[in-house]
Amino acid sequence: MALTDDTTSTSSGNAAVGALTALTSASSTIKNAWENSGAKDVLANAQSNLPQGTQDTLSIAKQKVFNRQNLRSPSIFFGIGEEAPFYIEKVPSLVTERLRHNLSFFYLNYAAVTALLFCLTLLISPSAIIGIGLLGFAWMGIIRATSEGSMHVKGITITQKQASIGMGGISVLVLIWLLSHIFWMALATSGFLCGVHCLLRDASMHKDEEDKVVMQGDLSLDEEATFLNNEPEISLA
Repeated sequence: MALTDDTTSTSSGNAAVGALTALTSASSTIKNAWENSGAKDVLANAQSNLPQGTQDTLSIAKQKVFNRQNLRSPSIFFGIGEEAPFYIEKVPSLVTERLRHNLSFFYLNYAAVTALLFCLTLLISPSAIIGIGLLGFAWMGIIRATSEGSMHVKGITITQKQASIGMGGISVLVLIWLLSHIFWMALATSGFLCGVHCLLRDASMHKDEEDKVVMQGDLSLDEEATFLNNEPEISLA
């Protein structure tokens, strides 16, 4: 009985390692195909053709939304060291204020939790992993077939760029079909967990961090600065 359990455990471990290897190979292959297809240059050219005002707005929004400083540490996220980091607020106005503040303060953490749950859900779905692995092998076949710049199918010449764009469209459809149930499962689970955290987490002590102003530059003061030695004048008249 113990031997059977060990064999089953070993087989499961080998299957998991093989699935992870296939997933890594697929992601690397798709990344290389994306870089070789020229789609990145197309997107860059499309962005450069936008009005300057629109480009500035998108750049500012990107810097503000995906700012690394907005990703809170685990100690802040879970309130480690605080006296009462989680409790039920019963005043409706305070509940609304807490939800508003937590959504704006922890939004990157909630996004990270959603991404993590999506990856974990993906690992326990063998069919999705196998499908992604097969998709990776398909990308490898396309890259090898167009290694010389093009390939011929029934007398029709297809360039590497055209093949990559076509394969990209097929990949999107396949991934939607493979990951639809995983996506909704991960979204529902993360929505529940993040909703509970947002409702119960009291992060009011961190509200002042939103008003911080970063000061840069050197401040050199002369000992005879007028505003430091501005003594009141005494009139003898």
